[in-house]
Amino acid sequence: MKFRLTLLLTALIAAPLYADNWPQFLGPQRDGVWRETGILEKFPDGGPKKLWSAKIGGGYGGPSVADGKVFVSDYSKNGDAGTERVVCFDAKTGAELWAAPYPVSYKIPGGYSSGPRCTPLIEGEFVYHVGAMGDLMCLAVKDGKKIWSKNFVADYKAKVPIWGFASHPILDGDKLICVTGGTADNLVIAYDKKTGQELWQSQDITGDCGYAAVMIYDFDKVRTAVVWHQSAVVGLDPETGKRLWKYDFPVKFALTAPTPRPFETDKLFITAFYDGPVMLKIAGDKATPSWKGKSASEQAEKTDGLHSIMPTPFIVDGHIYGVCSYGELRCLKADTGERLWSTRKPTVGTPTEEGKPTRWGNAFLVRHEDRFFIFNEKGELIIAKLTPKGYEEIDRAAIVAPTNKDAGRKTVWVHPAFAGKKMYVRNDVELVCVDLAK
Repeated sequence: MKFRLTLLLTALIAAPLYADNWPQFLGPQRDGVWRETGILEKFPDGGPKKLWSAKIGGGYGGPSVADGKVFVSDYSKNGDAGTERVVCFDAKTGAELWAAPYPVSYKIPGGYSSGPRCTPLIEGEFVYHVGAMGDLMCLAVKDGKKIWSKNFVADYKAKVPIWGFASHPILDGDKLICVTGGTADNLVIAYDKKTGQELWQSQDITGDCGYAAVMIYDFDKVRTAVVWHQSAVVGLDPETGKRLWKYDFPVKFALTAPTPRPFETDKLFITAFYDGPVMLKIAGDKATPSWKGKSASEQAEKTDGLHSIMPTPFIVDGHIYGVCSYGELRCLKADTGERLWSTRKPTVGTPTEEGKPTRWGNAFLVRHEDRFFIFNEKGELIIAKLTPKGYEEIDRAAIVAPTNKDAGRKTVWVHPAFAGKKMYVRNDVELVCVDLAK
């Protein structure tokens, strides 16, 4: 018995110990909540310590972190051709472990051609990647070798969306569910995650396939894959792809990027840049508005609710927090949509100044305990409390320089990763790691 106990203790000591991972878009539970403890309350003088920086190319996709490795995708252009890559780094040192490049020529109708949009998805020995031109790849975590791949345009006759392919896929058991944009009842496809075999295909549209991440929620105990495209938001059975319900919601310029969010046990919240917010009540095969915004204009002074362009909103204690069309962080009552307050301080302003209304002014929210870590388009990280009473800033620090010029000003539109008491974030030239331990 003593010998077996010694062997067990030896094995535990020898085994690598890793802190929490951030293996996909919005983190371990795909909800944007950072659950690690021992995180600092305020930044030290001069901001959090930068532990390392690694050179990378352009891209909008955030990093993911799993078992001591960091994964990110990028793009570099050479004349009329270009190269997308998935790159793996050592999470502790920033040393490049491997890179998986492949040739691709960007032909994105709406522009914004700096690089891939999707965060790599990591599970066990596999890395899943979706490129801006519809390249879906399963790579080996250990060395980046390709295991299987698809191309949405070549394989399913998909039309490249206005802003490029950007819908984050989701893993559900042995299935990888993707919005492929296919035009023959294969808008959404579930693949065997190990082999790439198609398990089911579902839905068809005329127009753009949209950009929102596929999410799986329970509505009154019915597991539902939520897909939001240019014409509607639909609920699918994740096991079969069968449509459970549909709400027609034509969205201008297909701007369906903000992640749909569940509320209570039977509601779903969506918000679009031009078309505003809708709170849907899901009952059986029906999805009907519980309330809906009154404005179809994105102009700040003409909006009543929340008109988000990209960032994922939060619903906390019956209140919605999200970034609106012209850079306003807003708070709404979740049961009615009534706006309680708004401010531009965390997006384009300063701790004391609102800043000017800025079209597409952005910040990405991550909840930690009773506060939020907010990473804004200026490359600043902010610690703040958000309550129905207002915005309370605790601290802020500059982390990376805004380098992207696609919006006509310098921005960094990237969702960071939080793991191992650190934050990992990229711009178009570097991936950085900063220490957030107490």
